[in-house]
Amino acid sequence: MQEIVMPLNNQGMALLCLLVPILPLLGFILNGLGNRKLAKGVVSLVGCGTVLASFLISIYLFLDFTANGSRAYTVDFYNWISVGEMHIGFSFLIDQLTLLMMLMVTGIGFFIHLYSAGYMSHDENFGKFFAFINLFMFSMLLLVMGSNYVLMFVGWEGVGLCSYLLIGFWNKNTNYNNAAKKAFVMNRIGDLGFLLGIFLIFITFGSVSYPQVFAEAARYTGGIDSTVMIAITLLLFVGAMGKSAQIPLFTWLPDAMAGPTPVSALIHAATMVTAGIYMVLRSNVLYVLAPTTLEVIAIIGVVTAVVAATIGLAQNDIKKVLAYSTVSQLGYMFLALGVMAFSSSIFHVLTHAFFKALLFLGAGSVIHAMSNEQDIRNMGGLRKYLPITFITFLIGTLAIAGIPPFAGFFSKDELLAHVWEHNKVLWGFGMLASFMTSFYMFRLVFLTFFGTFRGTESQKSHLHESPLSMTLPLIVLAILSTVGGFLGIPAVFGENMHVLQNYLAPIYNYAQVANAAAVAPLHIDHATEWMLMGISVAVAVVAAIIAYVMYVSKKTVPAPEGERLSPIHNLIYNKYYIDELYDTIIVRPLMWMSTAFHRFLDVIVVDGIVNGFGKFVMQSGRTLRYAQSGVIGFYILVMVFSIVLILFLNFFIG
Repeated sequence: MQEIVMPLNNQGMALLCLLVPILPLLGFILNGLGNRKLAKGVVSLVGCGTVLASFLISIYLFLDFTANGSRAYTVDFYNWISVGEMHIGFSFLIDQLTLLMMLMVTGIGFFIHLYSAGYMSHDENFGKFFAFINLFMFSMLLLVMGSNYVLMFVGWEGVGLCSYLLIGFWNKNTNYNNAAKKAFVMNRIGDLGFLLGIFLIFITFGSVSYPQVFAEAARYTGGIDSTVMIAITLLLFVGAMGKSAQIPLFTWLPDAMAGPTPVSALIHAATMVTAGIYMVLRSNVLYVLAPTTLEVIAIIGVVTAVVAATIGLAQNDIKKVLAYSTVSQLGYMFLALGVMAFSSSIFHVLTHAFFKALLFLGAGSVIHAMSNEQDIRNMGGLRKYLPITFITFLIGTLAIAGIPPFAGFFSKDELLAHVWEHNKVLWGFGMLASFMTSFYMFRLVFLTFFGTFRGTESQKSHLHESPLSMTLPLIVLAILSTVGGFLGIPAVFGENMHVLQNYLAPIYNYAQVANAAAVAPLHIDHATEWMLMGISVAVAVVAAIIAYVMYVSKKTVPAPEGERLSPIHNLIYNKYYIDELYDTIIVRPLMWMSTAFHRFLDVIVVDGIVNGFGKFVMQSGRTLRYAQSGVIGFYILVMVFSIVLILFLNFFIG
């Protein structure tokens, strides 16, 4: 078990660690400066090559770390901030969790970059797009590699900025700009909570460095569920709610579909939305000391999973369905964190990165073939025209539905088994969300790829499989979505076969000091485990069969826009009117207050005072200017009067 974090003195390894985030930053600079000047081939080479290089270096660092006993180390570059007793270094922490996130971010990110080279090839701002996604990679890597909360916050804000730039990338469309602003504002709400949590961590532990904070927390004498620990963990979780789109700060993520499809894949699979999970997992020792916060996280997670899944049932935009599935799956991850199934949560993060990147890129391939059509009601029968896209998309669907042997089955089954041990009611709601996930994903597959084509003749004449630059990432991600789950083989198939759990065990060292039950293995017998797996698979298969009967056998097609729907369907289709509710109770009152303050404070008070002084000076000038008449006699009269007045004041008053 890892007990200490050693400083790294090897300059060569330190340079390699630094190159991982710096290379994408270099890509951002080169492509940004060369926007519309560099050839698209050069832009692609720079954009993809820098991320590929970061991925290869990450692999080397992982292998070196494993070969040298898997001992965590810090890489100190310089003393960044020193104010009084506060010293914050620009340094990286390299341990099991960091390396796992580095491999996921750079690996999935590279394939999304490669896909983008084909998908965005006709865009006039090709260079700017690659500059932005390179910056996105740099920010996310800084977030996961930093050795303290302040450096994490810098990366945290960086991914927020990049999401704003990329969601509103096609900025000539007002709706896309509004979606970008919505994402930016809602994340600022969460970020305020995160920032306050960092302040409270420093006040409580005297540091923001992970090793020091977690060591102090392991020796914390304030007791379990102290007010301070609950406050710290809740504030940090508010930040996670914003980045990882949990109720009530989740409505920005579906609207983020306004950006190009590779952006959606990058946000949903490998970067931004995983930041909240990573932050809570990194802070596991703090959360173990606050069981009340964990209960809050579990409840919010399961509510988010169920609500987002119900909304996904009625969406007809191919990217919106996937967006709500992301929100729902993120709810699962927080549910796992809430029941202290830390390894299960990051396991689902990893498998979700595989199949969600695959699904979004597959959706992009469909949209590309359909001349930018996104409504699944206007699709159908595409498996004949897009065979590679169909097969890979089907694999992604099988994975997210939790059907063995695909990746999602292993991670979601393990996650729900932990929930079963913790609370049977939460497990029931988790299974309900699982049923709905399988149904709406197979609904998406059947309406898109089966039946007869429902689009226009013009669209039909242009149907074709995507180029190799787009299909190759699909194939690789499909393979990962198929075999990725074997990183966590259940105990019923053999003890100590859970590679990921064994690998991550050292990062829970402090949590075990604080509470030995934090990362304890499951205590369910094999019969119960088989039962839970059987129920999970049966639920997914039944949902798929129902979807097949409805949309293939009965050839049901969702109602067109404008047709009257049932009240419940209308409620779900309109996303429970949550955006409208926010507009009514938050946006409109703020706009009314802003207007009122403008009319009273700005116009009457501030403008009145400022303009009053201006008018006084102007009027005084108009009056006094008459003293400058140019008549010498008048000047002599005034001079004599002044002399008399001075003499009077001097002799009679002075």
